[in-house]
Amino acid sequence: MGFLREALTKILAVVFAGMTMAEIVDLLIPSRQSAFVQRRRSLLILSRVRLVGVTFAVLTPLWIPVDLIIFDTALGMYLAALRVLASIAFVLLCLSYRGADSMLVARWGLVWLLAIPTVFFLISHPLLAQFAVTDPAQQVIAAGYAFLPFVMVAGLAVFPITAIEGAALSLPLLIAYLLTGLLGYQLLPFASHLGAQWLLLLLAVVATLAGMSQLHFMSQLVDQSSHDGLTRAYNRRVGEEMVVQQYVTAARARQPLSFAFVDLDNFKSINDRYGHEEGDNALRSASAALRKVLRRGDILIRWGGEEFLAVMPNTDSEGARIAIERLRESGLGIRPDGKPVTASIGLAERIVDESQQWTDLVERADQRMYLAKQTGKDRVVGIGDKLIAWTDETAPPPPAHAAEAE
Repeated sequence: MGFLREALTKILAVVFAGMTMAEIVDLLIPSRQSAFVQRRRSLLILSRVRLVGVTFAVLTPLWIPVDLIIFDTALGMYLAALRVLASIAFVLLCLSYRGADSMLVARWGLVWLLAIPTVFFLISHPLLAQFAVTDPAQQVIAAGYAFLPFVMVAGLAVFPITAIEGAALSLPLLIAYLLTGLLGYQLLPFASHLGAQWLLLLLAVVATLAGMSQLHFMSQLVDQSSHDGLTRAYNRRVGEEMVVQQYVTAARARQPLSFAFVDLDNFKSINDRYGHEEGDNALRSASAALRKVLRRGDILIRWGGEEFLAVMPNTDSEGARIAIERLRESGLGIRPDGKPVTASIGLAERIVDESQQWTDLVERADQRMYLAKQTGKDRVVGIGDKLIAWTDETAPPPPAHAAEAE
């Protein structure tokens, strides 16, 4: 008990040291992580589910000879049949989630991974209680069955999970262990069984905290490798992967998906006249302004240089227009000469534009951005090639030949 309390204290100090409240909340609630972290987390969880499943599929039937030697023939045969069924279930689990990468599938994989030994535990205990287990060798082997929930709860530590997920996954094992005591199927004296119940609860807390620590560490690594160091937007390499994922998801669900291609106006002049440090400041300011108006589920990508791509899942053309209106109201920052930073923006939406693949949608938004650049800059070309002036909606756009695209 003392060892687990000490371990709990140390893990708490490691998990939450130097973290902001937002980061702590991210470790408590499953849906708080970004889409990219969720995908990486689901892939890691599923790979470990398969690894643990294969391990148990191989080890579970290997114990059959021990049961047949130690226990009476009838009990040994019952346990052998139970082990064969459990091994088959583990094999089916490993085969069920090949190629999957969604967080929902990963959670179900974890649920089934723990459900198999939980059912095994609930069936094996009444079986063992029906037979006289008096021989010391039999009692040693039977005690191994009693501590199966401890093994499974401790195994949660290898998965990057949140606090709520850890509690939800541990609860069935805790209830199953409690039921064996209340129904009189415990293999230990009842007082010892209750003490073991407390130990199981403490182990579940420690394992969940260890999983949260893994999640925090993984999130930090993903964040460092996936974001542009200057603007904190996603970099192009990771951004394209996320765009593909969002497009596939939207297409399958037949949901809208909007893109906004943003290109800062006259950015080269900032670098030429005031230096690259001022140019970097302008990029930081514009990125911060874009992130401020986007929702938590939206994605901001630095597409290249002074270009940004805002990906807005489950957002139709009207929703994209409203987001750009918010951006117009808040602004993109101030240039070194005191003038506002402006941008040429092109909008595109999956359903309205009838795009067949994600590259078509990006190209459509890019073309509309270029049209905004050609027709005077500091404006938006919306879906349907409708021109929306950025700072003065009543003024007609200048002729295309009068504007010089940067």
